[in-house]
Amino acid sequence: MIQTVIKRDGRIVGFNEEKIATAIRKAMLHTEGGEDGYLIRQITNRISCNGKSQMSVEAIQDAVEMELMNSSRKDVAQKYIAYRNQRSIARKAKTRDIFLEIINIKSNDITRENANMNADTPAGMMMKFASETTKPFVDDYLLSEEVRNAVANNYLHIHDKDYYPTKSLTCVQHPLDKILRHGFSAGHGESRPAKRIETASILGCISLETAQNEMHGGQAIPAFDFYLAPYVRFSFIEEVKTVEQLTGKDLSHLYHKELDDFIDRPLEGLDGEARMLQHAMNRTVARVHQSMEAFIHNMNTIHSRGGNQVVFSSINYGTDTSAEGRCIIRELLKTTYRGVGNGETAIFPIQIWKKKRGVSYLPEDRNYDLYQMACKVTARRFFPNFLNLDATFNRSKEWRADDPLRYNHEVATMGCRTRVFENRFGPKTSIGRGNLSFSTINIVRLAIECMNIQNYDNRIAVFFSKLDYMLDVTARQLHERMEFQKTAYAKQFPLLMRSLWLGCESLGPNDTIASVINQGTLGIGFIGLAECLVALTGKHHGEDAAAQELGLKIVTYMRDRANQFSEQYQHNYSILATPAEGLSGRFTRRDRKQYGSIPGVTDREYYTNSNHVPVYYKCSARHKAEVEAPYHDLTRGGHIFYVEMDGDATHNPEAIMHIVDMMDKYNIGYGSVNHNRNRCLDCGYENAATHLDVCPKCGSEHLDKLQRITGYLVGTTDRWNNAKLAELKDRVTHIGK
Repeated sequence: MIQTVIKRDGRIVGFNEEKIATAIRKAMLHTEGGEDGYLIRQITNRISCNGKSQMSVEAIQDAVEMELMNSSRKDVAQKYIAYRNQRSIARKAKTRDIFLEIINIKSNDITRENANMNADTPAGMMMKFASETTKPFVDDYLLSEEVRNAVANNYLHIHDKDYYPTKSLTCVQHPLDKILRHGFSAGHGESRPAKRIETASILGCISLETAQNEMHGGQAIPAFDFYLAPYVRFSFIEEVKTVEQLTGKDLSHLYHKELDDFIDRPLEGLDGEARMLQHAMNRTVARVHQSMEAFIHNMNTIHSRGGNQVVFSSINYGTDTSAEGRCIIRELLKTTYRGVGNGETAIFPIQIWKKKRGVSYLPEDRNYDLYQMACKVTARRFFPNFLNLDATFNRSKEWRADDPLRYNHEVATMGCRTRVFENRFGPKTSIGRGNLSFSTINIVRLAIECMNIQNYDNRIAVFFSKLDYMLDVTARQLHERMEFQKTAYAKQFPLLMRSLWLGCESLGPNDTIASVINQGTLGIGFIGLAECLVALTGKHHGEDAAAQELGLKIVTYMRDRANQFSEQYQHNYSILATPAEGLSGRFTRRDRKQYGSIPGVTDREYYTNSNHVPVYYKCSARHKAEVEAPYHDLTRGGHIFYVEMDGDATHNPEAIMHIVDMMDKYNIGYGSVNHNRNRCLDCGYENAATHLDVCPKCGSEHLDKLQRITGYLVGTTDRWNNAKLAELKDRVTHIGK
């Protein structure tokens, strides 16, 4: 008697004889003789009783064919055989169609899922082939039935599902000081410790690139200025020693001389030791500038992931007030403003200015001049973004202005928005930590399912019941993925689990990573709060106070449940304002197919990112800040605030400063400013003209707008998917105060 069945994908499931009966019945209904219940039951019982205890699907179907051929209904056998062949072709056709779209470099949601990834190159194609064939394996072997159903029915999206079998983690904030002091080994050869600024810059690049190949998300340096500052001094000492050799004078007392700043100044009018000191400083500044220039150039040209993608990198800086730290910041900003290659804007690293009271908040603060410079650079190059260390949820009780290691207690973020700071299982820090994985709930679909409930209170109650269930499913799915990740060995991540991750020094190569990864976070994301509120109330939170009240109630509930999950599973759960890219259109497209075009809900090609006011809603920057600000405290897994500026921002850096000050006023954690920037794809020329058809520098018509897609820049919108292109078209500027 058959008891279990081996499915085509290798899974073993319980035997269900009704599936045999159903298949025969379908074949009979396509014949003139019609259905014969007695024969169906006879064949079903014979196969069930006479079969082996465990049989494959193919063996059972062969037995059905044999029984039908030996019966009086050979016409049914013919239909059954034809149906089997059709199903076999259909299964292969789906994979075939996907592969052909990749091979023929079709522009669609498969090949344009990630705008930073060129799926048209050979390496890019290989990545997509692997990605699209790995996802079904994950569905069949690594997900519970409950989770598979949630994904299949468009309630849940598991990010980076193609990387699930690799057990890789999402991202990490690099403790670069460890790399610079001790060097590192990533499996083949070793990098020696840094002794000068040039080497420190290169090691920073190599660290980011190497870790990118071990992880499926982004890489960040949490205190770029603090980490590189010592190597400015080392390089300065080298320059002083060179002057000693040239002059024969003993200048060792200058090696560690306290300096107010490293500024390149003319030597005219200086003599003696003052001239020699300034010469050494000038040479040091030049070396720092070249090193920062090389760092940015490398981060835009060094490829990872099989040569397919530049490193998804971020650097945080702005709070080092030492002369050396200020030199790093200043020269980094100068080279960013100048641009790379033909003067084009650097796409990576995403630069993040850490703004702090007493450091760069007021004109009398030590780094206020550099903050002004950062706003000028942002007005031309989109970066840096701005991280508000004074937001109530970004503060640490351990931070002290006189602490040389205070950066350990400063929150840092990944450029697109991922935030890691709070920690139930270790120090409250961003350093050496990152996100383990995250999944996003389609709260719009939950709301659509409640639209026909006439009574408002009942409608909201049912919505929260549905939300509660999906939060449970998502938390369980993230826990199950983490339990799978725990089985990985440290040797599988030769840099991450040897030099970067918090606590990794306790691991041997053959130890699992289970004992240290709980320092990371699990993110429960959401998308489309605006459309969700329209479905529930008729208006979104940007246009209606009652809708805003409900929106805050929804996200607060999610935050509270995440805290409960943290206790239940003993992990660091947090709520993430999802940076949806491909997902923004995928959820919408499937919901529209089932429910039709619902005004304000499914009538556009995309759902609004996380808790943002819709991009098409015209309002002031202040109103947008007032609406979105309260969500930042609730979404500690990551968030971002955007303002769209009109005109040429390079002429108005004060407007950038006004927006950053607004972030402080409204307790916003992280934000950035978008503005118009055209770029010639042939010569790299850029300007801010509203409409540009011909490049004024080279006459090319091969032009593009440089735009931010979800938190990072993309050099060409040719790689954007249709949903994000539709969103880009709908974006309006935020005017007034």
